[in-house]
Amino acid sequence: MSTSSSPTSARMPANRPRRSPLLLTLVSVAILLIAFISFTQVYTEVLWFRQIDASEVFRTMWLTRGLTFIGGFILMAVPVWLSLHLAYRHRPVYAPTTPRQENLDRYREAIEPLRRVATLAIPAVMGVLAGITASANWNTILEWINSTSFGSTDPQFGLDKSFFVFVLPGLRLIGNQLGMALLMALIAALVAHYLFGGIRPGEQKGIILTKAAQWQLGITVAVLVIVQAGRLWLSRYDRMTAAGGIVPGVTYVDDHAALPAMAIVAIAAVLVALLFVYTAWKGNWRISIIATLTLIVLGGVSIIAYPALLQQFQVNPSQQSKESDYIQHNIDATRDAFDFDDIEVTPYSPSTTGKKGDLRKDAETAASIRLLDPNLVSDTFRQLQQVRPYYSFPQKLDVDRYNIDGDMRDTVISVRELAPSSVNNQSWFNRAIVYTHGFGVVAANGNQRNPDGEPLFMESDIPPKGEFPEYEPRVYFGESSPDYSIVGAPKGATPRELDYPSDEKSGSGQVNNTFAGDGGPSVGNVFNRLAYALKFQDEQILLSDALNEESQILYDRHPRERVEKLAPFLKVDGDPYPAVVDGKIKWILDGYTTAEDYPYSTPQPLQQATEDSTTASAPNAVATLPDDEVNYIRNSVKITVDAYDGSVDMYQWDKEDPVLKTWMKVFPGLIKSSSEMSGDLMSHVRYPEDMFKVQRDLLTKYHVTSASEFYSGQDFWTLPTDPTTKASSGLTQPPFYMTLQMPGQQAPSFSLTSSYIPARSSEGQSRNNLTGFLAADADAGNKKGQTAESYGKLRLLQLPRNTTVPGPGQAQNNFNTAPDVQRSLNLLRQGESEVENGNLLTLPIGGGLLYVQPVYVRSAGETSYPLLQHVLVAFGEDIGFAPTLDEALDQVFGGDSGATAGDAGTEDSGDGESGSTSGGKDKDSKSDSPDKALNDALQEAKKAMEDSDAALKEGDFAEYGKAQDRLKKALEDAVAADPSLAEDAAGQDSSAPASEPADEGSDSGK
Repeated sequence: MSTSSSPTSARMPANRPRRSPLLLTLVSVAILLIAFISFTQVYTEVLWFRQIDASEVFRTMWLTRGLTFIGGFILMAVPVWLSLHLAYRHRPVYAPTTPRQENLDRYREAIEPLRRVATLAIPAVMGVLAGITASANWNTILEWINSTSFGSTDPQFGLDKSFFVFVLPGLRLIGNQLGMALLMALIAALVAHYLFGGIRPGEQKGIILTKAAQWQLGITVAVLVIVQAGRLWLSRYDRMTAAGGIVPGVTYVDDHAALPAMAIVAIAAVLVALLFVYTAWKGNWRISIIATLTLIVLGGVSIIAYPALLQQFQVNPSQQSKESDYIQHNIDATRDAFDFDDIEVTPYSPSTTGKKGDLRKDAETAASIRLLDPNLVSDTFRQLQQVRPYYSFPQKLDVDRYNIDGDMRDTVISVRELAPSSVNNQSWFNRAIVYTHGFGVVAANGNQRNPDGEPLFMESDIPPKGEFPEYEPRVYFGESSPDYSIVGAPKGATPRELDYPSDEKSGSGQVNNTFAGDGGPSVGNVFNRLAYALKFQDEQILLSDALNEESQILYDRHPRERVEKLAPFLKVDGDPYPAVVDGKIKWILDGYTTAEDYPYSTPQPLQQATEDSTTASAPNAVATLPDDEVNYIRNSVKITVDAYDGSVDMYQWDKEDPVLKTWMKVFPGLIKSSSEMSGDLMSHVRYPEDMFKVQRDLLTKYHVTSASEFYSGQDFWTLPTDPTTKASSGLTQPPFYMTLQMPGQQAPSFSLTSSYIPARSSEGQSRNNLTGFLAADADAGNKKGQTAESYGKLRLLQLPRNTTVPGPGQAQNNFNTAPDVQRSLNLLRQGESEVENGNLLTLPIGGGLLYVQPVYVRSAGETSYPLLQHVLVAFGEDIGFAPTLDEALDQVFGGDSGATAGDAGTEDSGDGESGSTSGGKDKDSKSDSPDKALNDALQEAKKAMEDSDAALKEGDFAEYGKAQDRLKKALEDAVAADPSLAEDAAGQDSSAPASEPADEGSDSGK
């Protein structure tokens, strides 16, 4: 035996492929490297959460993800593995008796070497996929476990709304996972039993099953049918948010046909499942198959066909009366879910003719009208306050208010941030070590400007000076900060971070700084440096000698992204805004809690609702909300991010919101009480813009509270397109922050406003008359931990349907076609200057509605910037156009509006309050510049032309002659300032609109 076995044993190694030690080593190293890279990604996240004192948040999120993954894996893998295992264990042992069985036996022999691997690999792969799906829904599980009662019930089933918002999504997830697992187990059982002979074709006809296969398939099908019955029962509750009817939610047909039918079919399915159990015992499949087919037919007829017939022949002929109750449910639920059920609606019949003194009662509002357009003056801020090219301002600035000497002023404000791409030497050392932060804020009065049209700064320059109290000016965390910076050094070490230029006039010298806060994880040891080198794929982090034991790495620096990472259950407003609070620059953000299953409420696409002309023109400064559909939203959290050290503070703003209460159970200690907010912070809290956008979009329909009127749809509105953009863009006009006094208010208040025009008719026609004006009280007060009672109050002025008040588009058109306005604008456009229209503000004032639009002029050249030169005003059909708001208001209101806007301008005081300080610019030399002289001459020419026309109409030829002399002198001054105007001055009337009617005598002497 030894002789015969020796050759066999000697041949076996020759037939087995030899594994290369080098290949095994390379594979092992690759696996270890991938594992280490994956580990560093998690490890750096641990460091980040630990640094901001939120380790519990990280642990909870990842523990839940891990557990839900395991749950999903087990739920899928175990049934599939059990099906394969049982099918093999109870396989029949028999000799092939037919050619078909002999062929199958050959397949069985071929797959036998892979059977063990397949029995484990197939369930494992399917389990991993199911686990990934389940772990992606970790938040659904946490909300279910920690659900909080809403304290109100739905009108259909009488269940607390928390069941639909928190419990139903969890049950739906488990039902879907379990249903898919059982379906896969059934398929696995069928395939395995066929391969192993448990299922085989009969000798003559039919299919033969072994007893084991009969039991396994019967029980599996029975459990699957029961699970489907449960899912069908749950889908009854899904009808509370279903779309497709006249309104979202249960409709008449659902209530009277579909819901009862679904309950009956679900019960019938349980009976069919019992028949499959009987089949597993007795082996008679015919009755079970017949019952299943009957169940399918019953479901099709009762759930689909009968409701369709009922809709067609009973509901459609009397839809308004039949659906009235369900429409009312939808109206009430939507207004409650989006938090405008207590909106104050006021019928408003505005005056369209301005009379002398009409604004006397609204003098305070008139004095607060914001003329500075935050969308246009970014270039102005940049030219006057950028100081160095490596600083920048966003495309769109922010509007806030500040208490200066007891006077609340609307303010346009921005942070002077670092512009990493503008650094001349783009070496790694400069990018990561030297250029690390911006410096200071720049703020200008919203309703005032300098005589030359520049903003009147209340805070400016480097180092900062102005009217703000002293504050920490360094900005390490902002909207344009680098991906990462490495800061920190031992005490006494030479500072390496560029802080600010020390000599603005000469342009030489700089002050360096060392970050002294706790803003990022430590990279003071080799392991952390290696981890972050892998995270950012930058070997310099590991190799550079610029790092030391005190080094910190700052990343995730955008305020919105930082908050979204820390609190993933919140949707964060797309426009963080800076404020100087308690001696620091703080980014203030609004966090929203949302839900998708609030019963009867209309779902709202957030991205679409929050998109407007501003998000399109300045996407880097103002973002839309995510592309999600929700039917419940609350501004439940106010958030601050410290611009210096990145610390995040979140405050519970809505103390009644069940969704926030649920998440506060999940992450205890993450969100503070609003009572901890300082009075200084309170004074800068404002009503959130994205929340307002969502509400105003829904109010185009849901300002209608009667089901019958809602059904007719005759009083639906739409939002106007932004008249300052191209007409073809179709972009919605953004809401505006401004101080105003709504009818019924005791005093002016900082507010967020928007207007409405009629919706398009079925023929696609629309009138651009104003139909509504919405304002939210945006002022939270200035008391520590105490919100102003009126904060968040929504007030809607509802104009008569036959109103003749122009809408924004029509008002802009009136401005653009007014002959006097065009003649003046043509003068401003001389010398290749460009006229830019500012934001068109609407204000309920003087018993009517006033439009105010600043007009900016931008000269030619790469370094040009817009200057506020004139103001357009409209009240009804009356238009005023003048260098100041005061003058324009007087033109519209009979020569004396009765109010003083106070925007005539302020001379430079030299203390940083003007727009002249800009890296060594000399105010005196600038005021005598050719641009200034040209603007003055053109303004004088315009005034002389107006006086000429007025004198001619009154027959006062003496005054007419004087005005003509002034006009001639002004044109000579203009040509002296810009000789290229000589030809234009000789024939300037040719630039007037062709449609302008001739005015007797008006051309004489021009």
